[in-house]
Amino acid sequence: MTDSSPPRLRFVAESGLANRLAAAIAGPIIVGSGRIVAAAATTKSPRLVHALERRFGRLAERLTRIHIDIDGLDRIDRTRRYVVVALHEGLADALALLRLPLGLRFLARDELFDWPGLGPYLHATGHPLVETLPRPGSARRLYRQIESVFEHDDNLVVFAQGSILGLEIAFQPGALHIARRFEHPILPVVLTGSHRVWEHPYSPTLRLGERISMRILPPIPPDRLDPATFRDMERSMKRVALGVDVALPRHFIPERDGWWDGYRFEIDPDFPELRRTLAVHRSEVGSP
Repeated sequence: MTDSSPPRLRFVAESGLANRLAAAIAGPIIVGSGRIVAAAATTKSPRLVHALERRFGRLAERLTRIHIDIDGLDRIDRTRRYVVVALHEGLADALALLRLPLGLRFLARDELFDWPGLGPYLHATGHPLVETLPRPGSARRLYRQIESVFEHDDNLVVFAQGSILGLEIAFQPGALHIARRFEHPILPVVLTGSHRVWEHPYSPTLRLGERISMRILPPIPPDRLDPATFRDMERSMKRVALGVDVALPRHFIPERDGWWDGYRFEIDPDFPELRRTLAVHRSEVGSP
């Protein structure tokens, strides 16, 4: 099972006339805000773009009655540039990350650039594009885009799992390579609960009044970054996620979510039972 097609832009509240009306209003505004920010990008003013992103982010929070519980903002040095490594559960993660006092651009899979509303925004505002089927020169093109992010004094967000399947998905090393190449610290951000807001691709239902937890952990300077430290960071982030009581993390349950054959991901070794289950399934169906 894989689903890289643009989502149905249909927002449906769980129950109640008031909730349905709120969802009907929220959907077009959230989608339309991307077009407005994209238009603002033609002014070549990053400050204006980021101001609009935050304004529309707060508006989306109010319309959907999302509560974002934040801890650790004092760990951020606004004069530094970071590779922000965040856990990933859904599109609502971006709303929480916009609360960071930083200019942000997101490392995004190429399929997202084809989505209505989101795609034009990503193109216009210079978010780096990751080619899911690499071609000659893919890495060079990506690094040029990332270099532009830092040259404009922005910070790069990397969802290291590369997936919204759940907590058990292992980190990929791309964020480590980027941070070491450009000599910027990694800022670990633990996000949990956003899957409850809009659980694409599993459901088109927009849930109102949900809670998202965002915990900012201490930055890791570039001179301390190596594979072992990166792995320790992953373990620390997931321990924090499992300990959050205001917004529980999403878990990957293949029997419920599908096996995602052909989709590139691995299970974290710290979840050996699920890792074995997936390995058995892949051997049976011949999936890599």
